[in-house]
Amino acid sequence: MTGTRLLITGARGQLGRAVQTLAPQARGFAHTDLDICDPDAVRKVVHEGDILINCAAYTAVDKAETDEAAAYAVNATGPGVLAQVCTEESARLIHVSTDYVFPGTGTHPYEPDDPTAPATVYGRSKLAGEQAVAEFAPTAHIVRTAWVYTGQGTDFVATMRRLERERDTLTVVNDQLGSPTYAPDLAAGLLELAATPAAPRILHATNAGQATWFDLAQAVFSGLGADPNRVLPCGTEDFPRPAPRPAYSVLSGNSWAAAGLSPLRHWKLALNDALAAISDYPGPP
Repeated sequence: MTGTRLLITGARGQLGRAVQTLAPQARGFAHTDLDICDPDAVRKVVHEGDILINCAAYTAVDKAETDEAAAYAVNATGPGVLAQVCTEESARLIHVSTDYVFPGTGTHPYEPDDPTAPATVYGRSKLAGEQAVAEFAPTAHIVRTAWVYTGQGTDFVATMRRLERERDTLTVVNDQLGSPTYAPDLAAGLLELAATPAAPRILHATNAGQATWFDLAQAVFSGLGADPNRVLPCGTEDFPRPAPRPAYSVLSGNSWAAAGLSPLRHWKLALNDALAAISDYPGPP
């Protein structure tokens, strides 16, 4: 077997960038560098003994409702190709998936073996990707996560930072519950998993604890030294979207901990670090 190399697909997305930062020796590929739906192109970069972390994803949840072919290409066909080539080349695949594979109607944290029933094109395409990976790569790991952010760019935390500057008040949904997940924390977990080949095939990895989007928005305001009461709660019905959002998407970390992997810290601690990485952050309250 040749020496192990770490490969990252989706390397320009927020999670891929976080993995690359923690593993600068890794070789990263953006979609412009590598078409993961092209088996020949993938074969040219995957070799025996490699570990490939697939962070590539079509994540435009609303757009996917009318752009189904593109969503399935990136979220289902591509992972299937990666799985087939990794198996051919005796390489390991770690594939990142989502809470959207579940129906979003639960009342307790989802375990990896709970029934899936996605309610959106995005969720169905991601589930199809999981199924392709499971079929074609017997040694692959599938890691579901949720509510991933860095606090920069256009993610939810970054948007709250911007709106805090632009608006006196804003309303945020308070009836959707999940686990905010800081991309660098998840990236560290994926790298730990890369060194733990005996872990279960399907795992969940999010920061600990749970929150609504309203809770998270208030925490961002507090972390910025702003009045959290400027954030007002509302219901999902006040913000109709083309794709329905899950009311409940908390993922259980039991399987992750049982595999001997380091549990991801509480989301509030992670948020403090996310804000601290931004130059205009005044420090925790």
